[in-house]
Amino acid sequence: MKKLLLSSIIVIIGVTFIGRLSYLQIFSFSPDNIIEDTAIKRIYDYPERGYIYDRNGKLLVANQPAYDVMVIPREVEPFDTLEFCNLLGIDKEKFVKELKKARIYSPRLPSVLVPQLSKEDYARLQEKMRKYDGFYIQKRSLRYYDTKAAANVLGYISEVNERDLQKNKYYEQGELKGRTGVEKYYEELLRGRKGVQYIQKDRFNRVIGPYKEGIYDTLPEQGKEIGLTLDKVLQEYGESLMHGKRGGIVAIEPSSGEILAMISGPSYDPSLLVGRKRSRNYTELYYDSIAKPLFDRSISAEGSPGSPFKTLNALVALQEGVIQPNTQIRCYNGFYVGKNKKGCHCGGGLRNMNSGIYNSCNAYFAGTFRKIYEKFETTDQGMDVWEKHIKSFGLGDYLGSDIYTGRKGRIPGKEFYDKWYGDNRWSSSFIISNAIGQGEVAATPLQLANMTAAIANRGHFYTPHLLKQVNGEDITVKEYTEPKHTTIDKKHFEHVVQGMADVYTKGTAKWVRVPGIDIAGKTGTVENFTKIDGERVQLTDHSVFVAFAPVDKPKIALAVYIENGYYGARYAGHIASLLIEKYIKGEITRKDLEQRMLEKTLEHEYAKPYSGEPFKINEYAW
Repeated sequence: MKKLLLSSIIVIIGVTFIGRLSYLQIFSFSPDNIIEDTAIKRIYDYPERGYIYDRNGKLLVANQPAYDVMVIPREVEPFDTLEFCNLLGIDKEKFVKELKKARIYSPRLPSVLVPQLSKEDYARLQEKMRKYDGFYIQKRSLRYYDTKAAANVLGYISEVNERDLQKNKYYEQGELKGRTGVEKYYEELLRGRKGVQYIQKDRFNRVIGPYKEGIYDTLPEQGKEIGLTLDKVLQEYGESLMHGKRGGIVAIEPSSGEILAMISGPSYDPSLLVGRKRSRNYTELYYDSIAKPLFDRSISAEGSPGSPFKTLNALVALQEGVIQPNTQIRCYNGFYVGKNKKGCHCGGGLRNMNSGIYNSCNAYFAGTFRKIYEKFETTDQGMDVWEKHIKSFGLGDYLGSDIYTGRKGRIPGKEFYDKWYGDNRWSSSFIISNAIGQGEVAATPLQLANMTAAIANRGHFYTPHLLKQVNGEDITVKEYTEPKHTTIDKKHFEHVVQGMADVYTKGTAKWVRVPGIDIAGKTGTVENFTKIDGERVQLTDHSVFVAFAPVDKPKIALAVYIENGYYGARYAGHIASLLIEKYIKGEITRKDLEQRMLEKTLEHEYAKPYSGEPFKINEYAW
């Protein structure tokens, strides 16, 4: 009886062990558990990132081969470190530092020892790798740029850090990911899916072959190809026009919200942030605190919009019924706030809406601005109405696009001024500079271009965006295809559009007309101040221009903002006209103007704040 009981216990225990092992191996097995087995080595096969094209199928970003020297610290055997370092082109101190870093990360998992070997270094090292246990070469791809433009849009990739590894378990030490721009926003589309191979080793750490004949191995899946809304030719041309200038340019297709060009000047060649020199080049760009090439002025520079903002005040006044298109306001070569006279450059006289726009009369829009607030019993009520109308054009807030960063600008409300002056202790005269796009209002070039697209569409806009296709197929994103309507009735826009068209025929931009193209635009000259030795000094004005063309069926709307560019038509207006002609005609007929804009720089202006040489300029925007 005792023998039978003992035998039964042994059988039950055996069956239990067999059943448990079967369950673990058959039902609860996960490839993630393989790595826990020290007899199995996991090798990743990294996919190529997806290619990036422009709206016309022209290549922007592709890939090029690169090679990383990997190390598994626990498998490293004694070797000639001096010879190995010479082959890698690094000193012994760096080698020791990287090996120690790899051990801290994991003694049994692979780490990158030396990233991104050149083809020449790879060829020289490959035939000798058999001498160095624990080291191997892993192929990967780096970005190749078929353009020297659009660095601010495309962004760059770099190696993951500890924070990335903790935040997302997908990544392994040494992998690359998008850091900025399109590379970051569409990382999951572009990165693809890495493959993995499991290798079985014996007790002497020798490779036997694929684990379980490779049934758990996976192949890499290349990243998806994406097509952007950018026009490569227009983007490159715009950046060439920005040579020696600082500022931002954004061009949008009004009928879709697709961004045709998004230019920040100065910029940099995106290939500088590829390869082993990436870190050194990035450091140089980052610490350039004067030109700030890494600062994307097209979406992050929040400047005063200047006179283009007058068009919105005209629309608000029409919507609220406080003026009619033929309402006249007299300009005394300026306007008065109390006993203080503020300047204007329109020549003076009676102005209606049309002449007020095309001559950019400060007095007309100051009077219009006052009338908006005088309609209401309290300033707070007037501010609420004004703020609502202005923000309906996408100003003062993020536009909700697929641009990874940027600023939201500023459209001040009553709370803003209550903090400054106190509740019910301010009036429209306190904030009269907002009438002409100065004062406390601020907008990015992207927002100004979107505002212009809304006017071109006579009352609606589409969210500006960059993604157009994925793997050759047009994409449909509800957020980008639904129109956003302003609070202004459509009937009011034609009056403002006519004024903007007359800017080119008889107004402030009549010298920059484009033969054969009807354009509606608005010049702007924005005051520019800085502090030198603690004193507020006025510098050369910023040059601003917004436009769309053709007037009736617009194909392009854009905003050009040139820092220290003098008056609106001088630099911004000329550049805008060249971009419009380039996009619509495909060629430039005014070669002399093109040559001037390509060659002229404003470096002498940018040096002035640091030389301490103040100078006198126009007092107010026009």
